[in-house]
Amino acid sequence: MNQKRTIETSNNRSERAANFFQKLEVKLRANPTTTALISLSVATLALSFAAIFIKLSEVEIGPNATVFNRLWIATITLWLWRELATIRHLSKDKVTATFSQTYRESGLLILVAIVSSASVICWAWSITQTSIANSTVLRNLTPLFTNLGGWLLFNQSFERKFIVGTILAVLGAIALSWGDWQAGRDYLIGDGLALLAAFFYAINLLVIGSVRDKFDTSKILLWRCGFGALFTLPLVLFTEEHLFPYTWQGWLIVIAFAVVCQVLGQGLLIYSLKQFTSSFVAIFLLSEPVITAIFAWIIFGERLSLFNGVIFILILFGIYLAKSSRSSEKTV
Repeated sequence: MNQKRTIETSNNRSERAANFFQKLEVKLRANPTTTALISLSVATLALSFAAIFIKLSEVEIGPNATVFNRLWIATITLWLWRELATIRHLSKDKVTATFSQTYRESGLLILVAIVSSASVICWAWSITQTSIANSTVLRNLTPLFTNLGGWLLFNQSFERKFIVGTILAVLGAIALSWGDWQAGRDYLIGDGLALLAAFFYAINLLVIGSVRDKFDTSKILLWRCGFGALFTLPLVLFTEEHLFPYTWQGWLIVIAFAVVCQVLGQGLLIYSLKQFTSSFVAIFLLSEPVITAIFAWIIFGERLSLFNGVIFILILFGIYLAKSSRSSEKTV
């Protein structure tokens, strides 16, 4: 008798859980902005681990090899995912013809692969040539390039509230690392590479934003990773001593880097670009150092000062201003 009651209780809990997730799914579908905001938040959380993975990977292989392994592992992961989704009929945006797009659209997808790979390579290389603080400060200038590019190339206009939010968030992100800024000729190359990484990443966001409505997330990311790996391979062969990690720990790091940052992080980021503009996504990513600092406080017990708290509020307030502006969402 007791066993029967236990089974019934378990079934009731399962039904309540199923009903909860069904209602949640209906609410999220009814409000695509909320879904996109959740996706962007998770993407930012996943991407906040990128610098850690790069530093750990560069113990065994160089920056170019790190990027190459990240891309080819992500390509295989995405290809397997698409194949499984097709077999199980889970993909709602199933592509019937792989090369059905025009030459212009194919060129844009290849351009995404080139500029995104160039951005990651420049960033990974800059970390070896300058301080992490310098690299972080300059990479946080991406929203300025994105806004400028959107205005020049796509005739985008921005509300005053959006511009103020951008300035506040960028200044806050720069202030987080400004205390550790190191000036000098020895850092010029690394600083230039970090600035170039911000420029390329801005182009990447703008191009993805322009093609996001035409292709599903997995296809854009598959082209980006596949062609990115092809473009990166010659550079790795000419510049790196080791192409692959030589310990199981090294393999574990690059696999985690590919799955967490490239597949999950970049995939959810691309998904959010269906609802949000490239400029807003670039601003939202400035919350990444806030997340990293909070994790360091929780996990490693690193101290957070009152100044850090004020800067966190400044960044989040800037993001809030940008989000509350009509310039943050795409015009349908």
